[in-house]
Amino acid sequence: MDITPPGGGTGHPSSTAPPPVKLPAPMRLAFDVGGQAKRFQYSARAELVWTHDGNRYEARQEISAFLMGTRAQTSVGQVTDRGLLPTRFGDKARSEQAAHFDFVQGRATFSANTPAAAIAPGAQDRLSVFIQLSAMLAADPGRYPAGTEITLTTVSARAADRWTFRVEGQETLDLPVGSMPTWKLQRIPRREYDQKAELWLAPSLQYLPVRIRLTQANGDFADLRLSASSPP
Repeated sequence: MDITPPGGGTGHPSSTAPPPVKLPAPMRLAFDVGGQAKRFQYSARAELVWTHDGNRYEARQEISAFLMGTRAQTSVGQVTDRGLLPTRFGDKARSEQAAHFDFVQGRATFSANTPAAAIAPGAQDRLSVFIQLSAMLAADPGRYPAGTEITLTTVSARAADRWTFRVEGQETLDLPVGSMPTWKLQRIPRREYDQKAELWLAPSLQYLPVRIRLTQANGDFADLRLSASSPP
């Protein structure tokens, strides 16, 4: 993981030291979803369930849309003083593909039989990365002024990549659940076909995401906006 302060590209040093983390309490978040798939506009419901006991964690996100079925992502692993250490990431639509993390061997392997990827402690998957960012901001929000860039190895069900999130600043959202002050982070695409990810974290919910917008290179998108929160 690399943390680069604002202006870091002009000679300021970046930090590779593990940042402090403060994991959010277990929570169930419900979202209203608006999106587009193959030029078809749709509405859906989504749920993110986050649980941990101080040693192990599990996160599950599921999106269900009429006529389009359900897509579910799951992340399970260990809780450490650096935050989350995933052991398995699953991504299921019609069938499930999975990534398995072996931090002792320093690699992730994939059920799709794609090549193994090198990983190190701090690597996340495409679901745990959102919770890890929440834990980092919750521990020390003053460490991440607008313009800060956070780069993490992020593993999908088929490969690993370096994802860089830039802190855009504070923004108040009008959500189905009401008005909420948030911190906005945005993934900086490295390549033309990279997925764009925008993330809004709410201090009032321990910096858990209250809006997630994912946009594909072809223009398809899913926009999740918080409608309710409760204990899991």
